[in-house]
Amino acid sequence: MRKVEEDSKMDEFGIYGIFGLNGPPQRLLTAKGTRSVSAAVPSSVHQVVLFSSGPWGERLCVNAELMDADQIPITIGKLTPYNKCLSWERREEETWTDRVTLNVSVEGGIMTNVKQEQIIVVKEYTPKNSAPCADREPGGKRKREYTAEEGGGDKTSKARGEENVCPNGVKEKGTPVRKVKTQAKSIQKLFANGEDASQAKAAGNEASEAEVVVGGTPPQNGARMKSRQAKTPTQTSSLVGPSGRWGQTLCPIDAQTAILIGGQGARMQFCKDPMWKLCTEDMSWVPAETLAEGPTPEARIGHSAIFDPDSKRIFVFGGSKNKKWFNDVHILDTQSWRWTMVEAQGNVPPLAYHSCSMFRGELFVLGGVFPRPNPQPDGCSDSLYIFDPNLSIWYQPILTGDKPSPRSGHSACVIQERYIYVFGGWDTPVCYNDMYMLDLGLMEFSVVKTSGKAPSPRSWHGSAVLSENKFLIHGGYNGNNALGDAFIFDIDTNSWTELKLPQLSVPRAGHSIITMETPARHGYSEEKSSKSSVSSRTLLVFGGGDNEGTFFSDLISISVEELLAAA
Repeated sequence: MRKVEEDSKMDEFGIYGIFGLNGPPQRLLTAKGTRSVSAAVPSSVHQVVLFSSGPWGERLCVNAELMDADQIPITIGKLTPYNKCLSWERREEETWTDRVTLNVSVEGGIMTNVKQEQIIVVKEYTPKNSAPCADREPGGKRKREYTAEEGGGDKTSKARGEENVCPNGVKEKGTPVRKVKTQAKSIQKLFANGEDASQAKAAGNEASEAEVVVGGTPPQNGARMKSRQAKTPTQTSSLVGPSGRWGQTLCPIDAQTAILIGGQGARMQFCKDPMWKLCTEDMSWVPAETLAEGPTPEARIGHSAIFDPDSKRIFVFGGSKNKKWFNDVHILDTQSWRWTMVEAQGNVPPLAYHSCSMFRGELFVLGGVFPRPNPQPDGCSDSLYIFDPNLSIWYQPILTGDKPSPRSGHSACVIQERYIYVFGGWDTPVCYNDMYMLDLGLMEFSVVKTSGKAPSPRSWHGSAVLSENKFLIHGGYNGNNALGDAFIFDIDTNSWTELKLPQLSVPRAGHSIITMETPARHGYSEEKSSKSSVSSRTLLVFGGGDNEGTFFSDLISISVEELLAAA
């Protein structure tokens, strides 16, 4: 009889936690209990696993966050009906005290008991045989071999190393600093440099050992830490929308819809709301993380996401998360709304801050940062990798001409379904403003000699195709500051023209820029056939950071016709 009662309890919805390698599952939330719970995590625990059991019913998600003594998130995650398990492992450079708490709360569904938040104490578990496993490093980390195929070289390594440094930066100057452990309460910059970097490093050393990471950014903590908004006109009509972030992707899938994926926000935390759907008819946002079935991509920045209009699928590739790097390919079918992960053949290294272009159903991935084992610094790539979705294989084409030097944080625009124009980027300590063109028919690179006032050297800028012969470059980071200028390039004349528009004057980097076919509502006559195709297109700018502690969540909308008229 007792066995039947225990089985019936497991059939009910519940949230369970495992604290430590050998700890037993401990029930935190039940269907008949409270909506939220806080659990004190023992200082001896180095690993935490959170999972759900039983039917979800109408419940949407379970929010979970590890908080330090100052109630600053150490890490944030979310359980959904399609992602029912989360795990965290304390990094070697972090120190968890007995004041670390795990906060868990349920969203959606009907709970039979809606009492206030419950506070529990986690039971410590001491196994009889406490000898460490042979294949683990001190601190509980599992050793791993990195092969040349993963971009880690031929030798084994205990760590991937640092996530590269900022453009125009040296060891003492121009490096973004990501604080760990207790986190000092000074303003964090998107990309620290000079005196700011040394001050941030000193502040980090007082609390803990600082860690250098590309574009490390402070994290958004849901509703508790609202992102500061940009001082520009926005078209967002809904009060509900994404948190401020940088390093995300915004991918249009039809004339009325775009999908936002990933990003990192305030306090260098990866966004708790990683996926949104933008409806351009009224410029409203809809949370989309729970809309699709299947394994969703792990949180990341510096990835690419591109839509194939023929197969109606979004391809997400690469990116990084702290010291973790990705070379995986995730596919979201926008008709069935289901995620799948590709088991691809071929050799492609983990890459972040690369460019990805779609041409004839294939993904063209150029450049990017790839990890190297310590003590070598991470490097930038000058290689072109092509992914064939039909065969699920990566290959490298034979290229001729003068190809770009190694770089990351650059932009790539496909023009006239024949050419890819590559602009800017950086490879420490050099930041670029050069232009290259890849002829996709000949697979030949060439240097583009330009005229007019060119954009200054930059990386992590935004770019978008405006017409058959023009594209836009906006913002970015020059090694010291975020930029707020905009330029249009004409491929017929190979000339630059600077734009003077107040909507694009706020400095930002790591933002997203797209153009979409939206209903013509800017007052231009559709009788003018030369303008009708342009007047129905709109440029949208979302997110980014200003390197002064601000992470944007605004959505800027500008008519493409207005942009071209201002050039």
